[in-house]
Amino acid sequence: MSDFAERWGLGPEKYWLYGRLPEQKVRFDEATGVYEVTGYPEVLAVLNDSESYTADSTRLFDVDEEQAKLIKGDMAQMNGPEHIHMRRQVGRAFSPKAMEDLEVRITKLAGELIDRLAGRQRFDLLGDFIDDLSGILFSELLGTPPEQRHMFKAVDQTMDSDVQMSTVGQGGEEYFDALLGPLLPLRDFLSEIIDERRKEPKQDLLSLMVEFKYLDGSPMAHDEIINFAVAVLGAGHLTSPILIGNTMLCLDSFPDEAAMVRTDRALVPPMFEEVMRYFTPATTSYRATEADVELGGVKIPKGRMISLQLGAANRDPRQFPRADVFDVTRAPNQHVGYGRGSHYCIGAAMARVETRIIFNILLDHFPNLRVDPDIAPVFFGSPEFTGVRSLAVRTD
Repeated sequence: MSDFAERWGLGPEKYWLYGRLPEQKVRFDEATGVYEVTGYPEVLAVLNDSESYTADSTRLFDVDEEQAKLIKGDMAQMNGPEHIHMRRQVGRAFSPKAMEDLEVRITKLAGELIDRLAGRQRFDLLGDFIDDLSGILFSELLGTPPEQRHMFKAVDQTMDSDVQMSTVGQGGEEYFDALLGPLLPLRDFLSEIIDERRKEPKQDLLSLMVEFKYLDGSPMAHDEIINFAVAVLGAGHLTSPILIGNTMLCLDSFPDEAAMVRTDRALVPPMFEEVMRYFTPATTSYRATEADVELGGVKIPKGRMISLQLGAANRDPRQFPRADVFDVTRAPNQHVGYGRGSHYCIGAAMARVETRIIFNILLDHFPNLRVDPDIAPVFFGSPEFTGVRSLAVRTD
């Protein structure tokens, strides 16, 4: 069961990929001061209980004024009625009608971009195709110039940081510095466009955000709108590239499953759900306790940090029979790759539409598409993600 992880050079810190799950599903890590939760029912209990566990984990740290300015308005840090209210407002951009329109746009754009690859026997799946496609789509969604989509690469840099979340010493401050520092050029870029949208609104997400109101009717401050936009990018811009890249590694490792998908395209959607479970891209989510709680038989005091190990939970045999087997026909498949509860990924529908269309178009144009055996994939360096940032493929 460790063959997959070893083949792609994934380190032992991704222990769930080696079929090694801790017996104790909730344990305290003295080195980081964080409670680590690895079991599926325990992770699910936290995700579904926003009263006992808050997503606003920054409250546990001595965040200075400058750092606070870079965080407030981030929907991922919101909790309770305010969070629900904000989700409803931004949810208009991900409505069923919006997804129908998006499907048409993705099909057209993917067809245009893939034509550039005609006749090539080797290319970088992300760098030569999917990154551009995703960048243009998010540019159009937000309302930023597509030719400046390279600005989104700032998000990539945050996913390359190897700084680990810690409540010991200055660990939290170092973590947020590493996370927020690379985003400053992107923030300046978005700030200028938001100013333009205030003067001249358009049919895009940034124009919609300018009109956002809190529950008390007050508008979002300028910095808060920037933070909101950055959070949307962080949650969605890389989802499809990473998921498709991870999918290629899975199919290359399990040729029988790959043959089934190529024969029956109806298996493409469940295939992606299985990749989200088996090779989860975003492997960690954080919460802070709002009260004294007991989880998995462990008592956790109020005001402590909890690390939800989504990748490990998705390999829990108590929830998934044959949890270490990659099975594109797995049903049911209630993975937590997109989270759960009030913070369920708001862009999940977009990711599902995007990945399904892109993958089918890839197979239509390149029936023999496979991972290039001569060039190793390059992974993001963050301990909180498991995903490729560069993947060489062959078409012959």
